[in-house]
Amino acid sequence: QKKKMKLFTVLVASSFLAASAFGVAPPVRSAKEAATRSLRKDPAASSPLFRDPTLTRAGAVPGWKAYNEALDTNPLPTKALTSLVGWGLGDVLAQIFISGGPFDVKRFLTLSAFGFLYHGPSGHYFYNWLDRRIEGTEGPKIALKVAIDQIFWCPIFMTVFFTYLGLVNGDSFSVIGKKIKNDLLSACQGSWKVWPVVHAISFKFISTKHRLIFLNGVQIAFNMFLSLIGTKK
Repeated sequence: QKKKMKLFTVLVASSFLAASAFGVAPPVRSAKEAATRSLRKDPAASSPLFRDPTLTRAGAVPGWKAYNEALDTNPLPTKALTSLVGWGLGDVLAQIFISGGPFDVKRFLTLSAFGFLYHGPSGHYFYNWLDRRIEGTEGPKIALKVAIDQIFWCPIFMTVFFTYLGLVNGDSFSVIGKKIKNDLLSACQGSWKVWPVVHAISFKFISTKHRLIFLNGVQIAFNMFLSLIGTKK
């Protein structure tokens, strides 16, 4: 029960941090400008969460402008490094606040590498593809995107995750298969409790360019869950 409370606390905190990185605090505007913006129908134009992918903005967090420029010039390695940080930080927090005991450097490096080698690149291509195939922010389109992500992409992602950990640990394919059989459903059920709402917000308000860093901000807490279930014997 204590572990669940700690995980929930970190999830809430990371959600606020992810939102703050996008400058979610409503900007101060004149009454005339506020009235004009309120008449617009497009939520992407009025939401303080939204960031025009063609603009580079600074001031929300240190280095935000440089990060945006890196997304424009080198999106794939930038997103890979973003996921490296997200997965590494998630495991650090899991080891410090949940697992306890001596710090496992191998586990930290293994999960950080997974973020860099698979999560970042696969997220880059998958969400770019999904946003191109299903354009718009209407409710039915958002629901379809969330369904595709959670029903199809989630089991594939979790299978790759368990396979990667097994190969790194030197497990046989029979052991890896048993791990997937025993824990895949639990991992997906954990995802279904968190990510449908997060993805609905992401698909509604966040541009494709910034989607992965937003998801990584929330995923820091979820990665704590994955690091625990992934390294469970």
